[in-house]
Amino acid sequence: MTRLALLLMLAPLAASAQTRPTDLIAADLGIEEAQFVACFADVRPDPGHAPSGPRQRANKAVLLPCLQAANPAITNAALDRVMDRYRPEGPMRK
Repeated sequence: MTRLALLLMLAPLAASAQTRPTDLIAADLGIEEAQFVACFADVRPDPGHAPSGPRQRANKAVLLPCLQAANPAITNAALDRVMDRYRPEGPMRK
């Protein structure tokens, strides 16, 4: 893989991490910021901020178990509430 291809692939991840207040999200979830950042590293946000249902489920399947390893009290509903609070484009449209 060329360096340019790698940069293009990682650009949405870098932008996503920069637009999310990871310190506040982590505090609301009752975990350390480093734990949230590590768990979020394998999430693939949609660059257009309108992920498909399958993409949402795939991301949640990665994120939730990782977060629960840090804090077993985190539920799917709690994660949704916290992420909606800090999502740059506002709460997910249902």
